[in-house]
Amino acid sequence: MLPPRRFPVLSDGGLLIGRLAIGAMFVAHGWKKFADTGHSEVAAGFDQLGIPLPDAAAAFATYVELLGGVALIIGLLVPLAGVLLAANMAGAFYYVHMDQGFFLDKGGYEYVMVLFAASLLLAGTGAGRFSLDGLIFGRRREDAPERESVPA
Repeated sequence: MLPPRRFPVLSDGGLLIGRLAIGAMFVAHGWKKFADTGHSEVAAGFDQLGIPLPDAAAAFATYVELLGGVALIIGLLVPLAGVLLAANMAGAFYYVHMDQGFFLDKGGYEYVMVLFAASLLLAGTGAGRFSLDGLIFGRRREDAPERESVPA
């Protein structure tokens, strides 16, 4: 039996640590857009980058990063937040980083790629027991019958 199945607290603890770290990064970027840069400057920057509907895209990026990051931190609606954050990072990849190569120091997509993958990972796995999702929806999982493992 694998350690995470034997000791589910390991998986839930890992999800908590990942959610906190990734959520903090998204909150920091969303807050910078919201409070430091401001909507009009973010929209103007998006317009210069050729992003369609720059006003709407700026609002989407700002609020998805800020509120999605908070959702990850507290563990609320994590699958939805993960999908929205991944979509945001897909846009950042396509419109900003794709043609800059891999490495971050050259404006590349390595950071965006990691945030995209981590967001999808959380969307697929959920928040774990140490979260509001676990508190609110966790009983459903506990009530479900456990699957029998089939030997390979």
